[in-house]
Amino acid sequence: MEFIQSNRAPAAVGPYSQAVSAGGFLFLSGQIALDPGSGEIVGSDIESQSRQVLANIHAVLEAAGRQMSDVVKTTVYLVDLADFQKFNGIYQSAFGSHRPARATVQVSALPKGARLEMDAIVSTGHGSP
Repeated sequence: MEFIQSNRAPAAVGPYSQAVSAGGFLFLSGQIALDPGSGEIVGSDIESQSRQVLANIHAVLEAAGRQMSDVVKTTVYLVDLADFQKFNGIYQSAFGSHRPARATVQVSALPKGARLEMDAIVSTGHGSP
């Protein structure tokens, strides 16, 4: 097991790791739209928060030597499902033609008033299929 940490993504705000590599997979903790430098939420709209969440995920992936095309599953937590279409467009731009499995759910609240949170499971190419 290996714990992954990137200075280009927000530090964990609790007793967890940004990501853990185990059993041929990398498990990314949920990311909200925190600026890694200030620790504050970026923007109040779904578009700017979506871009920041995806940038944070990309930074953790890079620290683990992975890329967006290695992501096999994401879970997206939206405070308002009315944001789904706007989020989906930004998500599609980040992943290009790659289409990981995904679940999207509405939640009542997220830390620091974030509008969304996203976690991911990534194939590391090691271990059993």
